[in-house]
Amino acid sequence: MRRIICISCACIAVLSSCVSAPEPSGEDTKPTAGTGSTVPVPVDESKARAMALVQGGTATGTTAASTGTASSGAATEAVDAPPPAPGVMTPEEEAFLNNYLARLQYMVYYDEKSVVDPQSAKVAVNQANRYLIEKLGLSVVDFDQIEKNKKDQQSAYQAETGGSIDLIQYIAQKYNADVYVEISFSATPSATSGKFYATAQGSMKIFDTSTAQLLGSVAFQSPQVMSTTSSESAIGNAVAASVWSAMPKMTDQSKTLVKNSMSRGIRYEVLIQNTPDSRQISTLRRALAKAVREVEQISYSPAETKLALYTFKSRDKLEDAMYDASERAGLLDLYLLYSRGKAFTFNSGL
Repeated sequence: MRRIICISCACIAVLSSCVSAPEPSGEDTKPTAGTGSTVPVPVDESKARAMALVQGGTATGTTAASTGTASSGAATEAVDAPPPAPGVMTPEEEAFLNNYLARLQYMVYYDEKSVVDPQSAKVAVNQANRYLIEKLGLSVVDFDQIEKNKKDQQSAYQAETGGSIDLIQYIAQKYNADVYVEISFSATPSATSGKFYATAQGSMKIFDTSTAQLLGSVAFQSPQVMSTTSSESAIGNAVAASVWSAMPKMTDQSKTLVKNSMSRGIRYEVLIQNTPDSRQISTLRRALAKAVREVEQISYSPAETKLALYTFKSRDKLEDAMYDASERAGLLDLYLLYSRGKAFTFNSGL
């Protein structure tokens, strides 16, 4: 009888322990220091996910493991997000544009198609350069430099452009000018009682160096000026006076015109030689579209491809973007042959 009672008591004790054991709570446990027992640690999954979203990272523990892939995808989407629409600039782009306009570089020359005395033409160009140096603190390409380059750069000009652009535009690009200004004028001399008089009138045309697009023009006219030495001296004085008085208007207008033409960004022209695979070029365009504001394919042939890229980035940054995009397109050996201002020529390396 005693054995039966003992066995019954043991069964009751086992059943009691099973009944009194707590149900799983969904909580993690961790060992308590110095003991073998554990203390429950509540895990609020929704709170962890919310914190990860606000902080731009991932939650710890099991939440991190479940959201790691999604966070990685979100980061990729942020990098590859399309640029803002034309005319809508980010604060960084506005700062870049304002700095760019404050440092516009000019190259001034005379209109070679007009019938102008070479000495008067030199006076006009030098007077415009004098204003840029003294009033704006800019570096300039003087008249003699341009004349020398017209002779010395002929072979390079033909090799690089094939005569596709004007020589003066080519020289302006070589000197990294943002705009080049073409002065055309005429002078009217007269003489009375041993004194010489002259008036000068003309215009300054403002061109975009990258495209040779005419941005605008400024008309000028001098008052009648006098010289006691010669008619040539009177003409030179009239030309100098008229050019000097027109320069403030020209520089202000050029900034406004350049700003208006840059709603899409600075225009860079990229030529890639040796492009036999049009699919690679398509991949390259799509990769570049993630790094610049806009990509236009001007032309394509297996021999070469020409692109126009619009962005608020410097020349160096654009070159870097070309290398990054070419790697994504499988053009691992693409390299730069030469650059002039905002014009780049690459070879695909194929």
